[in-house]
Amino acid sequence: MPDRDPEALRLLLKPASIRARAREMLELGLAGKLLHFSVHPERLEACADYVLETIEANYPTLDIPFHARWRHFVVAGMDRWSVLDLSANFRDAAERGRAAYDLAIVSVLLDAGAGPDWSYRDVLTGKQVARSEGLALASLEMFAAGLFSSDPGQPLRADATALKRLDAAALAAGFQAGPANPLLAVEGRAALLNRLGEELERQGMSRPGDLFDRFRAAAETGTLRASHMLGEVLSCFGGIWPSRLTIAGVALGDTWRHPLIAQGSVTAGLVPFHKLSQWLTYSLIEPLQWAGISVIDVDDLTGLPEYRNGGLFLDLGVIALKDEADAARAHEAGSTLVVEWRALTVALLDEIGSLIRKRLGRTSEELPLAKVLEGGTWAAGRRIAATKRAGGGPPLTIISDGTVF
Repeated sequence: MPDRDPEALRLLLKPASIRARAREMLELGLAGKLLHFSVHPERLEACADYVLETIEANYPTLDIPFHARWRHFVVAGMDRWSVLDLSANFRDAAERGRAAYDLAIVSVLLDAGAGPDWSYRDVLTGKQVARSEGLALASLEMFAAGLFSSDPGQPLRADATALKRLDAAALAAGFQAGPANPLLAVEGRAALLNRLGEELERQGMSRPGDLFDRFRAAAETGTLRASHMLGEVLSCFGGIWPSRLTIAGVALGDTWRHPLIAQGSVTAGLVPFHKLSQWLTYSLIEPLQWAGISVIDVDDLTGLPEYRNGGLFLDLGVIALKDEADAARAHEAGSTLVVEWRALTVALLDEIGSLIRKRLGRTSEELPLAKVLEGGTWAAGRRIAATKRAGGGPPLTIISDGTVF
């Protein structure tokens, strides 16, 4: 491999590079040059119809929140974070913001796909809650019980000391996971939180919530750019990801290889996504807003390349497998098939966002992609999956280590 330019590599940590490489993948698909997928743009309008129908059912007044972890804390019509917030009696907005960041960061990092056979029993309702909502509720209950805090007198926090020593058995117990209720990649999730604790210490941070104070200090005029937030998230937490590319000393996080992308450039063959980091960034916006800080240019961030959004396009025929047998196979996250699927998803989410805004007569400021996702494509992906497969699982099987999907 030729020497790589560190500055060029660092550009792969920017949302503009994610978007540009995803667009290149879409152009290759439209030209029929991809290895695994064909692209059918004539089906985009019908896909937009389906998403719009979902938006109007879920948010008839079009008062749509961001696609963020906070949505998953609403269980059986009750916002469990709000209940915890009210009972906590935080001293001020700063203490509340740090706690909210501690919870959101840990909860997002625990949110990789749960698998089809796991669910969490909600103590309040007795209901079994599966997938993202179940993972969210379990993480909230663990947070409230002080599992992520090393100080028994301050349970509503996560800190480096507790995160470093958290073991898989304690996490499995918190998730109610076991042979009869199997959760994917419990060990991988625990190891990720262990590395989070180690990385916090390397960064001179005692807890994830210290990032809230960094953002408040950076927002001198009361505003903060979403792209700045993503940069900080990648800088603070980029070292926690396992088995990722590090080239010329630059840790590239959620970046993968594809032989057809950016040929001839100094970063040829590299396709960035930063999915969890972007979703985490979306999830860190609202606590700042609660503290009176405005986050601007949210649409600089991209759509999220995960199985609900990607499944939407595959299930509705916007993209199709060239080899149908691939639907029955399990695929590694770094395979060229999965890299194509994820990049196509990012680019097509931009297309759908534009179509939805045009239909509703809204600007990107009024209806940023983060709201289209929530309204939206993620819910529509889940909805179409439920009509096509028992249990509503994704159309493709991904071998997960608990840190990508």
